[in-house]
Order: sequence, then structure tokens, then C-alpha cells
Amino acid sequence: MSRIEAPRPAGTAGSGTLVDRLRAGLPTEAVLTDPDVAASYANDMASFCPAGTPAVVVLPRTVEQVQHVMRTATGLRVPVVPQGARTGLSGGANASDGCIVLSLTRMRRILEIDPVDRIAVVEPGVVNADLSRAVHEHGLYYPPDPSSWETCTIGGNIGTASGGLCCVKYGVTAEYVLGLDVVLADGRLLSTGRRTAKGVAGYDLTRLFVGSEGSLGIVVRAVLALRPKPPEQLVLAAEFRSAAEACDAVCRIMAGGHVPSLLELMDRTTVKAVNDLAHMGLPETTEALLLAAFDTPDPAADLAAVGALCEAAGATQVVPADDAAESELLLQARRLSLTALEAVKGTTMIDDVCVPRSRLGDLLEGVERIADVHGLTIGVCAHAGDGNTHPTVCFDAQDPDESRRARESFDEIMALGLELGGTITGEHGVGVLKKEWLAREIGPVGVDLQRQIKQVFDPLGLLNPGKLF
Repeated sequence: MSRIEAPRPAGTAGSGTLVDRLRAGLPTEAVLTDPDVAASYANDMASFCPAGTPAVVVLPRTVEQVQHVMRTATGLRVPVVPQGARTGLSGGANASDGCIVLSLTRMRRILEIDPVDRIAVVEPGVVNADLSRAVHEHGLYYPPDPSSWETCTIGGNIGTASGGLCCVKYGVTAEYVLGLDVVLADGRLLSTGRRTAKGVAGYDLTRLFVGSEGSLGIVVRAVLALRPKPPEQLVLAAEFRSAAEACDAVCRIMAGGHVPSLLELMDRTTVKAVNDLAHMGLPETTEALLLAAFDTPDPAADLAAVGALCEAAGATQVVPADDAAESELLLQARRLSLTALEAVKGTTMIDDVCVPRSRLGDLLEGVERIADVHGLTIGVCAHAGDGNTHPTVCFDAQDPDESRRARESFDEIMALGLELGGTITGEHGVGVLKKEWLAREIGPVGVDLQRQIKQVFDPLGLLNPGKLF
């Protein structure tokens, strides 16, 4: 059941300038006005996304302080851009001119871990990896694990409905958010969802906020579902002479009824980039490297069965890890993929196209053609088990022609994804980068209804303006 507290008059924050009114309800150290400091909060990690200059950065520690910020913003009609760790890749956390940047990184308490109800209650600034380690001590598991899990925050994960390496078996962030406390644009506090395993009371407002990129409200507390901690997973690496063969192996694995805890793909460009960055000794002779993992009671048997399917699809070599340490080394190589590709030319545009698994090979072949046409290096790493690919365009941002070709290739990859029955984003969100493409994917009726929903929650249009649509 959703609950909304009664609104308070906007004028209760006092009069005066924006900064004066913010400081009336915030500690002095929580209000940052130095222009250089404020500028450092202007961007997330996306390329080609415009960003404005914030008027002020605030770092609240309590729900009441967030409410004060929103009441002040509403009273003065000042836009607010919520931020987490700014590891996003679509410009969703980019500042707008004259805005309040509302950084939630100091709200980082794990409020509760309940092994009986299998839930955790956390503030939005909790780092994903910190939560994972904390629940492990209770024999529990929080599955969503984006590649930036050592730095990204739960609030940011909720805002973008992020995924991770284990999605193929355990699903994405949206499937683990049971309830939320959300500060609305006018400062009211809304509680959605539940702590129970089941619940269907009213519209599912919790799911509405997941993936809304801070455009409907500010998440200040989350009730998250946990699972029992699984056995340690073992990983298998399979080398292929082509991406098409690797994608055929993925289809064979999924059609065979196997449930890997991870099924990841790295193309030759990505493998080389990881080796160049971290000297990990991955096989650069392969055209595609497929990583499969199982956390079942007998992972070795599952890996043997999947290894046989890989060989049937044309794998030239199949190497199962001997232990957890070797498995973790392979996973670390996959987690380094995007960082390594960025080092190739200094700048990347990271696409996030998700297609049906059966069309995965078509997408990778299409990306290769697009790279050849534009004369660019485009590496692909993918959550192959759920069809979510990350074609990563490497380019020199100081070269205008190369930058143009990078943007054109990026758009062509998104068009290809839609043509194959996919979506423009599987987990990174829309932000600024994909606004035009969202409209193409959901159509004018879809855009109109989403705008109406935005109007209900944020009638003045103050929350993260210019994002999504």
C-alpha cells in the first residue's frame, strides 16, 4: 500500500537566495558552492552528452535533508539532478544549467539485513559491492552485479534498472526491489511496495520508479530481496574461430535447458584490449571468447556438458577453471572489458543494445560490418545469456571526422538492434544519449503516456530535466 505524507508549504524553508535557503536545513559542509567543485559533478561517464553548470551541489545524509532540498527547489522553481556514483553511461546524471546537483553518496547506511525475511534495507548511496559483502556474512546473496559494482551505488542501480554479469540466471535490479521510500518533487515522502514475499495491493509504483532515472522522485531507502548464498561458481572459457560460432554455442546452451550463473562473450578486439591493459594472458588468437559459469552443487558436471555443446558449435579449445581463484581471474578479465576498450583510443561510446538470443549472431555480424564501413575499432562484450550486448566504439575525441563516424556507427548499431527485434538499452538507461531512440522504440503514444506520468509526479518539470524524452 502506498502512503503519501501531507505537503508542507514551500515557504517554510525561509527566504533569501538559493544557497541561503538550502543552508537553512543542511549542514554547512553539505552545501558546495565552489565553481570548480560544482563543475566536477557535471557529468557521468558517457560521451557525446551535453552537460550544464550546476548552481550548487548538496550532499544530504538524511531523508529530512533531502525533503528540505526538494521543498526549496519547488519553492524557487530550481531544477534538481539526482546523482549516485556517476558511473552511468547515458548522461542520465549530467547536470543542467543552474540546477541543484543532489548527490546521495553520503546516504550510505545498510539499515537492516534480515535472514528470515531475506531482505536488506539500505540507503541509496550504499555501494553495490559493499552490500554484497555484508549480506554474504549472513549466508545471503544480492545478485545484481554491474561491471562497476565496486563503485556504483544501489540508488543508481535502481535509477537505471541495471543488470550485471549474473542476469542470465538471477535477473536484474528490478526483480529485487520490493519497496521504496521516495521523496517527491514537492518534498512529500512516498512509501511504496512491501517487505513481504508477495503483495499485489494497488498499482505497482515500486516498479514505476525502477528505471525512471531520477525523473519521478528521489529514492532515499530501498527494501531489497535477497537469496541464499549459492555455492562458489566455476567458470569455463571456450575459444571460437568466429563470433557466429560462439553465438551458436549460446543458443545450444540455452535450448538445452542449462541455467548458467553467467554466460559472457568477449570478441577478439576486447580480448586484445584487456591483455594490453592488464597483461592477463588471454588467448588473442581467438575471434570470440565465451565464458560460462555454474554455481550448482556439481558445477564441474555442468561445465562438462556445456563444454561439449561448445565443441559441437565449433570451439577450438575449451578450458574449465580448476578452482574459484582461477574462475575469479576470468571474471575480472570480463569486468575490465569496458575500461580496456576506453584505453584503445581514449574515448568510447558504449552501446547497450539487447536482442533476442536467437539474433545475437546477426547483431555481432552487423556490428563488424558497421565497423568496417566507418573505419573504426568497435569491440563487443556481451551478457550473451540474455542477449544484452555492449558494442563499444573506440575513437579519438580530438578528431572531428572520427568523432562524427563514431556517432554515426553508434546510431546504426541501435537501428540494427531495433531491426532485429531488440531494444536500445538493456541496462544502461536512456539519459541524454538515447532520447531520440526511445521515441523511435516506443512510438508517439508511448511517449505521450510517459510524459503524462511524469506530469503527475513532477508537474513543474524540476526532476532531472531533459532526460528520457
